[in-house]
Amino acid sequence: MNCILPLAISSLGILGLALGLGLLLVFFCVGIYNRLVTLRNRLENAFAQIEVQLKRRYDLIPNLVETVKGYMAHEKETLEAVINARNQAVGGLQAAAAKPGDAAAMQQLVSAEQGLSGALGRLFALSEAYPDLKANQNMAQLSEELTSTENRVAFARQAYNDSVTAYNTYRQTFPPVLLAGLLGHGEDAELLEFDSQAIAEAPQVSF
Repeated sequence: MNCILPLAISSLGILGLALGLGLLLVFFCVGIYNRLVTLRNRLENAFAQIEVQLKRRYDLIPNLVETVKGYMAHEKETLEAVINARNQAVGGLQAAAAKPGDAAAMQQLVSAEQGLSGALGRLFALSEAYPDLKANQNMAQLSEELTSTENRVAFARQAYNDSVTAYNTYRQTFPPVLLAGLLGHGEDAELLEFDSQAIAEAPQVSF
């Protein structure tokens, strides 16, 4: 009887210690999970700001084409290329918005934006040969709005990339790197990087 009591007390102590360590581990994992979710939400919100500006850009393009059409009706192929590129960019943005940070979705958006910027660049280059078009007030306003939107996209993209870097850095550090995959954060988010300087900057057009 004298031996059983100390053993029982010792067992309770060990059990209490194990429960305490278990709770600490749970709280530790919860802390890492909450931090990952917070950082992920920040990058998704940052991408939403890019989405707002790109949608504004895409909404301006049909008006641009309608304005140009009256002066450049015979440039049908160029006008159609702009509209087709715009539609592909809309699809690319939808894919990226559904999975912000996903490598394939980001690449699809970058590729679509590259095609759109190239088509717009050719359109603006052709418009230089039409003095009446250059003097058109609506054209000048649309060009200014596109330039302003491009600048806003650049700022929003920088904020998004900063958020992605913060998320990836935390996910890659120890000990989060050991648990991120188990907590549903197994892959780094993808930066939104434009391959061409023509995409990163607004078209330089003088009206």
